[in-house]
Amino acid sequence: MNAKWMLAGAGVLVVAGGLPWVVGYVTEQQWQRATTEVNNAQPFLTMETDNYRRGFLGAEFSGSVNLRNPDTGEIQRLAYHANVTHGVTGSLVDFQPQGGWSAGNAGWFAGEEPRLTLETRLWGTAALELEAPRMSVTDTDSGETLASSGGLARIEISDSASQADALVVWPAITLSGPQVNVRVSDLRLEQTMNHLTGEVWTGSGEFVVKSVAVTPAQEPPITLQDILIRSSSEAKDGGERLDSQVAFEISGISVSDKSYGPQRLVFAMSGVDVAAWGGLTESLTALQGLAVSQGSGGPQQFEQQMAAMQQVNTSVQDLAAAGFSVGFPELTVTTPEGEVNGSVLISHPELTADQKSGMLMVMQQLTGKMDLSLPLALAQAYPELQLQLAPLIKQGFLVREGDRLLLNASMNDLMLNVNGMNIPLPPLL
Repeated sequence: MNAKWMLAGAGVLVVAGGLPWVVGYVTEQQWQRATTEVNNAQPFLTMETDNYRRGFLGAEFSGSVNLRNPDTGEIQRLAYHANVTHGVTGSLVDFQPQGGWSAGNAGWFAGEEPRLTLETRLWGTAALELEAPRMSVTDTDSGETLASSGGLARIEISDSASQADALVVWPAITLSGPQVNVRVSDLRLEQTMNHLTGEVWTGSGEFVVKSVAVTPAQEPPITLQDILIRSSSEAKDGGERLDSQVAFEISGISVSDKSYGPQRLVFAMSGVDVAAWGGLTESLTALQGLAVSQGSGGPQQFEQQMAAMQQVNTSVQDLAAAGFSVGFPELTVTTPEGEVNGSVLISHPELTADQKSGMLMVMQQLTGKMDLSLPLALAQAYPELQLQLAPLIKQGFLVREGDRLLLNASMNDLMLNVNGMNIPLPPLL
């Protein structure tokens, strides 16, 4: 019996001892596959891996992250070196920029340097994490200094890359210079994403900044307090429809010794067809890819661009024919002179197959509503704003009602009605 247990224990040790080699092999395959997927997903960022050297307990490789400017096509190359440690269930990859984290001997970081790691598991989970210490960078030419308290950024990918969770925590960032000082306090980002289909993701997120203080050299200081951006996307009707909303909020704005708020803007989409939305996203990505990757001139490039544009138009028609609504259901801006509020909503009805086949343009069946209300004292307090609003008042787009200026508009059958005036709309879509 003792001999059997000894043999079993020896077998377990042999298997456990061989696991790092298996983990190392799987890690290399995961890295190569992830690199290919990133490069195929979009044309703006590409990854290269050079000389992957895998051993029993570890590995090392070098590579680069290449960023392409979409306007000029210029590529900026960020080279790195990576050391990999193989464990029993996963690997830890430690990245270091070639040439170090500081430019030359600038000494941007006090004491410790940043640490960028990627932790992978055999079952497909991966976590990329950046730990940044206190930092200070000074531009000798401009006299500006960028300083950071240090912070943490982490993204975890799981469930065969169909789920991602991101977290960023940064207590303080400051930019100081001869012309202006800017301080950002208590920045925090939390985001959860779940893959639905194609390039469509659902999830929720929250971006919070406690305060942003701007102190110009020759102007009064301005402080934005409690900035909040909250987003959510949810699949409906068995994953065939999508509702999405983004809310922007600022609890208060302080200028010198005066403070006012809150400010709030909400953007929402409702009832969007998932298949049509995915097709539109993919066609726009393809069009951007052609603009970035191709040279200038040539009939072949022109034909490809025209085909991509046609695909975008087809996707827009599919999206409209499936029915949707989009707009800004809430706008609230608080000023010392009073509150500005309004809303905008545009919608398109769902069409039958016969109606879709006879569809000539998207705008033909678009309907919409818009309302805006602002205090008259706001226009009177700022001459520049008054100059901009005066033509709108003269033409009847803004009408006075008591101490406020109002706009009420509706759209139907290619006709825009603004405060009782009908204005024909050009068939743009």
